[in-house]
Amino acid sequence: MAPASDLAPTEARAVAPAGDAETAPLAAQAADIRFDNVYARLPEAFHARVAPARFPAPAIAALNPALAETLGISPDFLASPEGVAFLAGQDLPDAADPLAMAYAGHQFGGWVPQLGDGRAVLLGEVVGRDGIRRDLQIKGAGRTPFSRGGDGRAALGPVLREYLVSEAMHALGVPTTRALAALVTGETVARETELPGAALLRVARGHVRVGTFQFFYARENLDALRRLTDLVIARNHPEAAEAERPALALLQAVVAGQAALIARWTSLGFIHGVMNTDNMSAACETIDYGPCAFMEAYHPNTVYSSIDQFGRYAYANQPRIAQWNLAQLAQCLLPLIDADQEAALPDAQAAVDAFAETYEAERLARFRDKLGLEEARPEDAALVEDLLEAMAEGEADFTLTFRGLCALPDAGGPETDAAVRALFKRPEPFDAWARAWRSRLAAEPRPEAERQAAQRAANPAFIPRNHRVEEAIAAAATSGDLAPFARLLTAITRPFEDQPERADLMAPARPEEAVTRTFCGT
Repeated sequence: MAPASDLAPTEARAVAPAGDAETAPLAAQAADIRFDNVYARLPEAFHARVAPARFPAPAIAALNPALAETLGISPDFLASPEGVAFLAGQDLPDAADPLAMAYAGHQFGGWVPQLGDGRAVLLGEVVGRDGIRRDLQIKGAGRTPFSRGGDGRAALGPVLREYLVSEAMHALGVPTTRALAALVTGETVARETELPGAALLRVARGHVRVGTFQFFYARENLDALRRLTDLVIARNHPEAAEAERPALALLQAVVAGQAALIARWTSLGFIHGVMNTDNMSAACETIDYGPCAFMEAYHPNTVYSSIDQFGRYAYANQPRIAQWNLAQLAQCLLPLIDADQEAALPDAQAAVDAFAETYEAERLARFRDKLGLEEARPEDAALVEDLLEAMAEGEADFTLTFRGLCALPDAGGPETDAAVRALFKRPEPFDAWARAWRSRLAAEPRPEAERQAAQRAANPAFIPRNHRVEEAIAAAATSGDLAPFARLLTAITRPFEDQPERADLMAPARPEEAVTRTFCGT
């Protein structure tokens, strides 16, 4: 595989397969990685110890040097044959402690009492240069005791999709798991056809899910629930430890964190696609990028996921589903909030009920920023909804509409607004909205140029559009060409910058390019 061109800050590069060379200094760097594996010290009920599969010829398809530096790991080491062997889980330092985590979950509303990491292995926890503890996990690491008949492998396409989208989300300011590296494994995996095998090195502030709590609650394992709660509090929500009832404070913190997270999603037109309880992180990061997508033409009922046949996880349903998931977490925490679960119920219910108000406030704040509104006024919520209704009626592109507003003057009309009007099949509702928006801007203290600059910082020019992601995946999978991947990665990891040389990546798909269904990849 030839080196990719047009490398981004999150770099895509190719190196020789593991095992081509061996030097003592590089081997010592692997031993120096600062592992400290708290989860591995929990009882056996929490996980199964399992070694990653052996890959015939692992090689790096994409590497994230900036994230490696944050983790305190040398990017030069990771790019070496010894580093590739480490990333592939083939040659791990003694401080690593590989395991697959146990959890359960509601999948599309249906209860599944045992899920777990069926194709992922947690290598261990790394304490970075910033003092933050993060998991380092291989996705596509082979079969585990939780594989349920699957092969535990990953194909290159889904791995590159998660790399692109998770790094785009990070650049957009959304809390998210991240990609340290994408590997090709030198083998093929059988899906509908034979596909290149791959693995993703994922980094997260924790892989505990709502489904992890459900796993122990369903088994009435109160001791394990308590241990899990204490661990998540210590690692992700330490302020809860000081509360009179730490389990209730944890619930409140996760509710608030998820409300803010989903508000950021919706302000960007992001659709997760599979918001099962086992895909909701207690660390309040976006996790498990399967059939995810960013909307192009706005409509609240938009669905991309091929497995979401009834629109359970449609764009507009995401906050409702998040609250439903949090209600499942609340149920699990009842016995820890109060020994009398009936007595705990009112406070737990109040914590879950707080989601709606918190979400709406966070969402409105995000959309105020997108509209260039610095001061909060009562009429702002209606102004937001009126624009979204006009966009739905006019089938306007979500990202380009909001980016286009950044260039509009404080005073104007159809002539000054021509570029944005052209995004609407029916521009008249937009014209009416623009008059109301300008009337609202007249009450703002900021000068026009300052307002426009603030809007550009809130409205991306670049997102990973479905057809461009598929284009990059196809080039990599069919001919080993990583150049389209690297070019797209450069654009989406600098999403708020004008990049005239990559302006084509801003454009929505033409009808013949449109990707209307996305897939899980398992």
